[in-house]
Amino acid sequence: MQNQDQHETNLDPQDWEAMRDLGHQMVDDALLYLQQIREKPVWQPISQDTKDFFGQSVPYSPAGEQQAYQDFKDYILSNPMGNIHPRFWGWVMGNGIPYAALAEMLAATVNPNMGGGEQVAVYVERQVIDWCKEMVGFPADSSGILTSGGSMANFIGLAVARNAMAGFDIRAEGLAAAPRRMTVYTSTETHSSNYKAIEQLGLGKKWIRFIPVNERNEVDIQELEKKLQEDKASGYQPVCIIGNAGTTNTGAIDDLKALADICEREGIWFHVDGAFGALVALSDQYKDLVAGMERADSLAFDLHKWMYMPFEVACVLIREFKDHIDTFSVSPDYLSHMPRGLAGGHHAWFGDLGLQLTRGFKALKVWMTLKAYGLDHFRRQIEQDIEHAKYLADRIGEHPNLELLAHVPLNIVCFRYTAPGMDTAELNELNQEVLMRLHERGLAVPSYTRLDGKFALRVSITNHRSTRRDFDFLVEKVVEIAEEVIAEKAEINRIEMSSRD
Repeated sequence: MQNQDQHETNLDPQDWEAMRDLGHQMVDDALLYLQQIREKPVWQPISQDTKDFFGQSVPYSPAGEQQAYQDFKDYILSNPMGNIHPRFWGWVMGNGIPYAALAEMLAATVNPNMGGGEQVAVYVERQVIDWCKEMVGFPADSSGILTSGGSMANFIGLAVARNAMAGFDIRAEGLAAAPRRMTVYTSTETHSSNYKAIEQLGLGKKWIRFIPVNERNEVDIQELEKKLQEDKASGYQPVCIIGNAGTTNTGAIDDLKALADICEREGIWFHVDGAFGALVALSDQYKDLVAGMERADSLAFDLHKWMYMPFEVACVLIREFKDHIDTFSVSPDYLSHMPRGLAGGHHAWFGDLGLQLTRGFKALKVWMTLKAYGLDHFRRQIEQDIEHAKYLADRIGEHPNLELLAHVPLNIVCFRYTAPGMDTAELNELNQEVLMRLHERGLAVPSYTRLDGKFALRVSITNHRSTRRDFDFLVEKVVEIAEEVIAEKAEINRIEMSSRD
């Protein structure tokens, strides 16, 4: 038996003391890196050497833990996306919290499968979900689950909406049994994850009614009402209205009270995509912006955006537990619940509340970080981000060559550089070049959008590391680079004219 044991292997360290020393080094290096992040480029182009390194074939022989870690430092740590930097404002991304990163390590250490069962990690996630309900004003007895992000949270909410509103057993009979065509309503500014979900749920993008927006980029309530009545008169079955609590383009928030009233009157499911904007409910100063959200039948929001958690963790809340579990629950023999033991417990398993059965311990970083810092700290951070957006908008308004392109209701600022004599196409080209040079020089990372055909530099502020001097720096560099590009173009034109002469 002893000889047999000698031939058996596992993946625990051969030298626990050496692994402990390496682990301490990893933590020290990671924290020092974050401590000094302001001194580094926000982003930099990936070298060909690095790209070639990642073209190597799978290793069959061991390089060892030390070498693998060195490769991480040489090729990965030195080439971050940039969203951990104080001057990253691209798309809508959080930038992580050092303490939460350590919590992630602990979650991977205990490594539970969060599909369900009678295990303490499940109680942690339930408590985090209960905290989420309290944060956004949802009933204590509503259902919910943590997800990978807002896309999956929207998918789950809309899947429950479809099944609950279908009027027949859609899981058993499929969409082919639908007596009427089901329709969904949302603004033209809604996030693509919503119509991607509708497509994958088999309802068809053609049957999403994209309603125009007003001058503040909020859904036009009158146009929505008009389209809703037209569809009812045509024999269609309206099943869901999707409201936006913070659109991705501009941060616009739909009139959620009005949408809730319509849904209540018409017997339609009310889903709110609150990917980042829902959490403004934490602020006494700004919570009225999302009034009506608490009346939703389902609500999706990310904790890795305006709660700054490491990727990935989001939440979807469903008002009625029965609607939720009826959409996803399955009961094969190998997943049946036991009266006692690890397969016991008196609550629904998370595997019955979404698509995933195998799930990571996302809840721990949220649980530990909220306990460590308290909700008031996050409330203040959110308010600070909104104040930074207003400050940036004011700075843009003060400069004669900068133009604000959208209302700033929340934390997103869209603007461009303008110059006399340039038409829209030339200004679009100019501002796109400004954006790329900001990125390539590692100065700052705004992202971009188009508003009324105008290319906009888009600054989305969900960054707890940003300070006012970062926004002063951004304005300074946008102007500096734009003037540089204009001068280069003028010089090229001069040379071309000289050569023709």
